[in-house]
Amino acid sequence: MRLDLFLKMSRLIKRRSLAKEICDAGCVQINGRIAKAGAEVKPEDVLTVDIRDRLLRARILRLPQRVEGPEGIVEMMPEESGL
Repeated sequence: MRLDLFLKMSRLIKRRSLAKEICDAGCVQINGRIAKAGAEVKPEDVLTVDIRDRLLRARILRLPQRVEGPEGIVEMMPEESGL
């Protein structure tokens, strides 16, 4: 599944067009590598989304078949500290 579509269907980001903009700006990583909107995601990938002053880290548990909330789709991960 495309990254921008996953972000929208999991409701991590409200609109697919916004998800594409964020990806194209280099604010999204898959497994630590900057990813474009068309990058493929799969279960067990770790997403990092850096939006303004907020850093979201999540592991993909499954790919959604329709638009639904992130519960059961992603596992939110704590931010890593520099210590």
